[in-house]
Amino acid sequence: MRIDVLTMFPELLSPWLDASLIGKARRGGLLDLRVHDLRSGAGDARRSLDDAPFGGGAGMVLAPEPVFQAVEAASPPRPLLLLSPAGRRFDQRWAASLAAGGALGLLCGRYEGVDQRIVDHLVDEELSIGDFVLAGGEVAALAVVEAVCRLVPGVMGNDESALEESFADGLLDYPHYTRPASFRGWEIPEVLRSGDHARVERWRRAQALARTARRRPDLVAARGGLRVEDVAVLEEWGLLAEVRVLVGGYGTQP
Repeated sequence: MRIDVLTMFPELLSPWLDASLIGKARRGGLLDLRVHDLRSGAGDARRSLDDAPFGGGAGMVLAPEPVFQAVEAASPPRPLLLLSPAGRRFDQRWAASLAAGGALGLLCGRYEGVDQRIVDHLVDEELSIGDFVLAGGEVAALAVVEAVCRLVPGVMGNDESALEESFADGLLDYPHYTRPASFRGWEIPEVLRSGDHARVERWRRAQALARTARRRPDLVAARGGLRVEDVAVLEEWGLLAEVRVLVGGYGTQP
């Protein structure tokens, strides 16, 4: 998996990319992560990247010439995505698609925004990690790198972990417990001590469905409502009536 990140602050990204599972996979050759300095495209002594907006207004705008120069010199893989609050919302499905593609580039915006010609003629798409504004795209780029890279086989150590976590099937994750079984009088659910792995899996599925219905009913709607197998497992654990109330009109699929 190759990811190139273009930023005016490479020193902010490099230490993070060398840490934890990402750093280990990078050193092991599973990940090819490259950080490029956008200022390498600047032609003046101050290595300027920004200029005042045409038509006036607050803030500064990332200028096209140094950005085009830096990107063309780095030749990052495609798709090249601009981190921007105007972009399409990033989610787990998109992360999986990018991981399957094997390579991408990330361009970090800054200031008030970027010259529109960068959007129109340089990048392939804009990507947003949420409906809020950051000072620049670096934090967003790191979020994308982690979300994508952890889906690359071998990066997490246990590849099955990625199949069972939140959003893997459009649902939030089920609750987790570890030792001790009793802590300050709070007991773990009995089913987790049963040794019946099939029963544990059904309980986890029911809990994931119920948690999603309580916290993110929109995700249930995005899945097309409850599936026949969802109804069966919820009914087994006495959660069907509650979930049906929470998801409202999102009915059962045939």
